[in-house]
Amino acid sequence: MKINLEHYLSDAYIDASSRSSQRQLSLEISAIAETPDYSLPLNLCLVLDCSGSMEGTPLETVKQAAISIIDKLQPGDRISVIAFNHEAKTIVPYQPVADLVKIKHRINALKADGGTAIDQGMKLGIREISLGKRNTVSHICLLSDGENEHGEDQRCLKLAKLAAEYKITINTLGFGEHWNQDVLEKIADLANGTLSYIEEPEQVLFEFEQVFARLQTVGLTNAYLIVELSPGVILGKLKPITQVAPEAIEIPFKLEGNYVKVRIGDLMTDSARIFLINLYINQLSTGNYQIATVQVSYDNPKIGEENSLSPAFSIEITSQEDYQPQLNPKVQQSILLLAKYRQTQIAEAQLQQGDKLGAANMLRSAAKTALQLGDEASATVLQKSATRLQEGAELSAKERKQTRLASKTFL
Repeated sequence: MKINLEHYLSDAYIDASSRSSQRQLSLEISAIAETPDYSLPLNLCLVLDCSGSMEGTPLETVKQAAISIIDKLQPGDRISVIAFNHEAKTIVPYQPVADLVKIKHRINALKADGGTAIDQGMKLGIREISLGKRNTVSHICLLSDGENEHGEDQRCLKLAKLAAEYKITINTLGFGEHWNQDVLEKIADLANGTLSYIEEPEQVLFEFEQVFARLQTVGLTNAYLIVELSPGVILGKLKPITQVAPEAIEIPFKLEGNYVKVRIGDLMTDSARIFLINLYINQLSTGNYQIATVQVSYDNPKIGEENSLSPAFSIEITSQEDYQPQLNPKVQQSILLLAKYRQTQIAEAQLQQGDKLGAANMLRSAAKTALQLGDEASATVLQKSATRLQEGAELSAKERKQTRLASKTFL
């Protein structure tokens, strides 16, 4: 398994007469399988909301989806299942996939009752999955339909950061209309996972399978992006580093001198993680210059290697006297992905301030950006929300969630 890293500057040339030049560096990072049958052992933990609001069809469909996913696991995989309401309990302790009859029986016995304490479920899930995280692809799938009324949201975020430090990914699935999008989204972002929105019970299996299909394509784990900036090159203050695909995520990073280190999580073989880095470059006399080097550290569970390093990739730019812009279309695509995300964020802030008209105009801009990307489904959602606000209506909880998802990814 190898690292594939492709790098592009928004314009590989700058004006030698300009005192400062802004450029966006786009990085596309994925894993390359050296054999067609490459697969890694999975370590999966399901953390399921069993509060009273899940009673009836919601919980029954979740149980069916969980069992369907477990049926897809291989003998070398591991499984654990946690149920939570106002407290959490281990339904299936961490174990190799073997006694499926007993595992399914325990899942089928789940009942809906009580309130919701997401942090309790997360804590127990991290404890169980940690028992098998070495040399595996370790993912938690956390499903909830409600607010964290019996827990602490900040504790959830601390646990998400802890999971990332433990090399554990958390994927969150919001069920229905009443889950806290800010909390579940931040959990997924901090733990390098995905956020899914299950609008209706019949969508549960599809969303579970989407997440499962993604983790089956993981080739390398616990990846970090390491960027060394050359003298005279600094990070922009606004959106310095953002993952723009497969989801838009603002990335926390450490800056030590001229080194930037960013945890990017698992690397897939079928799709790249795309990052956009905002750079400012001091004036350079004519000639070719290295403005940064980029490297990726990663674990390879297949052979038990940790903290391996990819080759260092040199990022170079040319300073010209007779400068003519030469925009890179790949980077322009990444910039549009970031713009769609940013425009929707601004619209949400305006809406919180009571400025419906301003929010409507910004969502309309986001819809136009989505169309430029060829993302017609997202454009439709964003335009619908803009029209509702333009007419003076309030966005429902469902519409707000749809709008946020449309801003983060292709629908």
